[in-house]
Amino acid sequence: MHELAVVGGGVIGLAVAWRAAAAGHRVTVFDPSPERAASRVAGGMLAPVTEAWPGEEDVLALGEESLRRWPEFATRLASDGYDPALSTAGTVVAAFDRADADTLRTVASYLHDLGRDADYVQARQLRRHEPGLSNAVTGGLVVPGDLAVDTRLLLDSLRMAALQRGAALLSEEVTAVEPGEGDRIEVRTLATTRRFDRVVVAAGAWSGRLLPDLAQHIRPLKGEILRLRARPTTLPPPARTVRAMVEGEPVYLVPRAGGHDGDIVLGATQYEAGFDTAVTARGVRRLLDAAERVFPGIAEYEVVETAAGLRAGSADNLPLLGEVGGGVYAATGHHRGGLLLAPVTADAIAAWLAGEPVPPAVDAAHPNRVKERV
Repeated sequence: MHELAVVGGGVIGLAVAWRAAAAGHRVTVFDPSPERAASRVAGGMLAPVTEAWPGEEDVLALGEESLRRWPEFATRLASDGYDPALSTAGTVVAAFDRADADTLRTVASYLHDLGRDADYVQARQLRRHEPGLSNAVTGGLVVPGDLAVDTRLLLDSLRMAALQRGAALLSEEVTAVEPGEGDRIEVRTLATTRRFDRVVVAAGAWSGRLLPDLAQHIRPLKGEILRLRARPTTLPPPARTVRAMVEGEPVYLVPRAGGHDGDIVLGATQYEAGFDTAVTARGVRRLLDAAERVFPGIAEYEVVETAAGLRAGSADNLPLLGEVGGGVYAATGHHRGGLLLAPVTADAIAAWLAGEPVPPAVDAAHPNRVKERV
């Protein structure tokens, strides 16, 4: 068994910590501001099929491998006493014009060629699935295999399950991860220096500060979301995740299976803004305008929260997942897929710690692929 440090208390770090602690490792998680984790403001879609695109087969393969692991992942959390409210309702993706329809047909054809289940249907049939969709919708995809999860309930569940399994959670900022005496690794914070056998850097957009060889391959991507709530006089939220492209801008509406009845997460903007996490009037306006065009009844919902987070982007949309040297592992760069990829990432780290083979599709995400480009 190892003494393991996990840098980062978002969904990736907590999933790794929980799995490692359950396997008997002595785990310490470092995060001075877990509330800033991008996973706290994520929509909660677990949707490798819906986000698939030709040329990103490695991304799809890794996502589908993790999706297959999600039901067991959720069941194991529930067996520890913390149910993350996994939704199996699926996804619909709406098209507004011929260009949208052509794009979705391309995606459907691509997925069929890969043996995946996704059907393009006309507007009337799509509205049978979601009656609240706008009359402007011309058709869309029905994807029954996609899942969704209540992100904050998931984070709370992982945190409590990791603590229950014996992990320690410290509100300290790690400033350096460096080789120490012998085979030990020094983890330095503003207050202390501790030594560990293994270290997992899962600090999201901030990971590059601790992994200098990968710093240029990890960048922050700002995303804004809104949380809305149905009122007694409004239509209920959609029963499943609804996605669309509105004038080239992606928008999604994700009903919350856990928490307050009638809540919905609306997202998400995405743009490069450094480490700025302010919610802008432009972002809120774009989201509300796009959502109303997709699901008109949302205009009368109550706005209960605005928030922004920083995704950790990579050049090819694959995470950076693997040993970077000396017992230090990268688990970052998950982009839009942090929630989706939490099970396969945690299982990969657990396999490396145990000296066992990693799950299928993980090798393609190894950090060596970007080092070789330099």
